[in-house]
Amino acid sequence: MKCPYCNYLESKVVDSRPTDEGQTIRRRRECIRCGKRFTTYEKIEEVPIMIVKKDSNRQSYDRNKLMNGIIKACEKRPVPMEVIERIVDDIEKTIFNSLEKEITSKQIGEMVMSKLKDVDEVAYVRFASVYRQFKDVNSFLDELKKLLDDNE
Repeated sequence: MKCPYCNYLESKVVDSRPTDEGQTIRRRRECIRCGKRFTTYEKIEEVPIMIVKKDSNRQSYDRNKLMNGIIKACEKRPVPMEVIERIVDDIEKTIFNSLEKEITSKQIGEMVMSKLKDVDEVAYVRFASVYRQFKDVNSFLDELKKLLDDNE
């Protein structure tokens, strides 16, 4: 780490402690040449994930969009916010652990539906109706039949 005072390339770590709930490490360093102290922060490099939409457009992953979609599906349902956050955390973990730089919106939608099916069936059907863009009542009924068959 280059000293901000004399530009010398060597320093020693005097103190190290986690910050931001363990997301960042704060290090106090001392320059070997001039002896002045300075602070550096170290954090995990996040690889940006791109979402490939149905129309082949790409946009960067946005946790808030995922969260808002699930919140909308769970509106006026007895689904606690902690459960919604856990769903988003689980999906994020799956996405980032895949080590892929791109994921389709379809894959994410399927993950959400899989999680919602176990949490609240009404929220599942709401999400599926928007996600699958039902064209008519019959396609909606087909999805309900699948849900009923899974429950038996």
